[in-house]
Amino acid sequence: MPYQILPSLLAADIGRLADEAKRAEDAGADQLHLDIMDGHFVPNLSFGPAVVEMAKKRVNIPLSVHLMMTRPGQYVSSFVDAGADSLLIHVEAECDVSEELDRIGEYGVRPGITINPDTPVRMIFPVLKKVDEILCMCVFPGYGGQSFIPDVLPKIRDLRQELERQGCKKTDIMVDGGINDETGARCAEAGANLLVAGTWLFAADDMAAQIKRMRDAVRTAT
Repeated sequence: MPYQILPSLLAADIGRLADEAKRAEDAGADQLHLDIMDGHFVPNLSFGPAVVEMAKKRVNIPLSVHLMMTRPGQYVSSFVDAGADSLLIHVEAECDVSEELDRIGEYGVRPGITINPDTPVRMIFPVLKKVDEILCMCVFPGYGGQSFIPDVLPKIRDLRQELERQGCKKTDIMVDGGINDETGARCAEAGANLLVAGTWLFAADDMAAQIKRMRDAVRTAT
């Protein structure tokens, strides 16, 4: 599987989001990750479609949009119109998850499913053939800067095995939460190939050097 690094705009300087998005692209990011929080599914608010639209105009790399929403179906079309290249919804959301994934795919956007650290991985097995990517949260969603939860690693391994069993070998596994060069390498060794990093990248004076450091660590681990 190709390994990719996705800086998370949630950790950027909120007063300079357009410049920060461009900084991530110039540093060698493969995609830009945007966390959308509704203040209900998680106890925080973040971005809306306008920020995705801004990023679409500012960068040329794909936009990975993670909907931390109780009812994501109400907003899918808005984020598609704003320029999302992939849309991830939670298996824990209050909606017909299978139906919403089908709808995302019909828009021509990559559908993805997200699972929280305390949700059994088997909960997403029925929809694996409907998605292009799976996001395993390595922290409880809602705030940046949290510490990595290592108990997620066996879940990633089980998920990769199940994907192979179902004939979905090309499906991407993404991780987010407490990701740096060391934890990213551990996740890659377990079977993840899309690595979202926020604070560790945006707090760096030289983001390009940090991205290279992570690529080197992943290469060594795998």
